Amino acid sequence: MSDGVQEKKWAFWIDRGGTFTDVVGKRPDGQLVTHKLLSDNPEHYRDAAVAGIRHLLGLASNAPITALQVECVKMGTTVATNALLERKGEPTLLVTTQGFRDALRIAYQNRPRLFDRRIVLPELLYAQVIEANERMGAHGELLQALDVDSLHKPLQEAFDAGLRSVAIVFMHGYRYTTHEAQAKELAEKIGFTQISTSHGTSPLMKFVSRGDTTVVDAYLSPILRRYVDLVAADMPSVPLYFMQSSGGLTDAHAFQGKDAILSGPAGGIVGMARTAQLAFANMASHEQVQVIGFDMGGTSTDVSHFAGTFEREFETQV
Repeated sequence: MSDGVQEKKWAFWIDRGGTFTDVVGKRPDGQLVTHKLLSDNPEHYRDAAVAGIRHLLGLASNAPITALQVECVKMGTTVATNALLERKGEPTLLVTTQGFRDALRIAYQNRPRLFDRRIVLPELLYAQVIEANERMGAHGELLQALDVDSLHKPLQEAFDAGLRSVAIVFMHGYRYTTHEAQAKELAEKIGFTQISTSHGTSPLMKFVSRGDTTVVDAYLSPILRRYVDLVAADMPSVPLYFMQSSGGLTDAHAFQGKDAILSGPAGGIVGMARTAQLAFANMASHEQVQVIGFDMGGTSTDVSHFAGTFEREFETQV
């Protein structure tokens, strides 16, 4: 505060793609400025988003970015999207109820292309499966208590083999969470650094959908966390927000793999919709804004449509 008037600061909006990063900055006087640079250029900078901010602020390559200069940074990114598409996520262990090791592979046995003679199954994201001797009934009855002792050995072996990320998905675990919590506690003691439980990640019915979401969270969250930490380290005092697949923003420290798959595309759709509404603000009240969006990046291309309101999908296949 200066003389009772809050000093204006910079604000930044960033689209961090797989090939290019676009930075839009709003100067304290309200003027918008932009900068475009390669997302990966390790000979010149550690991270493109931070380098772009420093460029617009006129800072040296190693100068700190502080809250005295910047009000906030809001970012959409395809880091998780591209890691999923290119299968570059964290090697993941799946721990599930005994007898259900192949449930996510079998899935719902849908045949979207009924007459194809050669069936190509989706590539699984987990590297290994451990079956836990446990079972809760659909109404919460204890059918088999979790055998923690028998689970310890295979978990330790997986850890010793180099796995650090684990997804825990038990039958009816979305509602009756005791066994998943016990397995998580054991994994923490062993040393796993990323532990995603189905009741904490996707507390919903449907074993396969819940399991897939939990696995993808365990698979992508470590990659995402490393990137978020990289950005935040260069501006620790600046409020940093990331776009989620839902089209809303979240604090950097709450940004999870399951919410980041469509982070970049969602930001593009929100921007497209707002731009269209402004462009067609003079349309007659009975007419509806209808726009097709085409967002082509270096790794993936996204097509969307907007017809006056956002349409929500609660299950998505990528």
